[in-house]
Amino acid sequence: MALKEDYEARFDGVLQHLAHALEDQIKGYLEGEIRIDRVQARAKSVDRFLAKAAKKQGDAARYQEPLHQIQDQVGARIISFYLSDVKRVSDIVERYFRSVEARNLIPESEWEFGYFGRHYVLLVPDELIDPSWDRTQVPDFFELQIKTLFQHAWSEANHDLGYKPGARDLTPDDKRRLAFTSAQAWGADQIFEELFRASEAAR
Repeated sequence: MALKEDYEARFDGVLQHLAHALEDQIKGYLEGEIRIDRVQARAKSVDRFLAKAAKKQGDAARYQEPLHQIQDQVGARIISFYLSDVKRVSDIVERYFRSVEARNLIPESEWEFGYFGRHYVLLVPDELIDPSWDRTQVPDFFELQIKTLFQHAWSEANHDLGYKPGARDLTPDDKRRLAFTSAQAWGADQIFEELFRASEAAR
């Protein structure tokens, strides 16, 4: 119960305001950039935070200090049109934010299909921290994902089907169907990127 109350205080007092400030800041950095579909930032809901905090690693709790260890209490996303736009946007992000972790998330094997995207753990900028906030309630990090429209659409549907609270366990056949849709999204990204490059080359 104490964890729930602590996170609710953090969510109401800091995280929602920080998410709005981050969204505005990222939009400002990307102002004038083309082929950006949307920029969003939001605080992790109380229910989702508690569900993540309760996760196990073997018999032990995965997070000994959830308020300090869970890095996506504020999460942001940038959705671009094409694969090459992800690289362009990533360069802008790396210019303005201090990165703790940066990686491309791809399935472990080339025979597998699943989640794709560019993932960052970034330090919360000091200039966004309101002096009136309780500094102990401000997280050190936030997560940022940069994805194409197809990557975003697939990951949102996949999360809704397989990971939301109360969702039924996916059968092996369900997982094959999800992998098939991921392969289709991957193929669509490749084709749109090729068409975009051909269009640009013809100008």
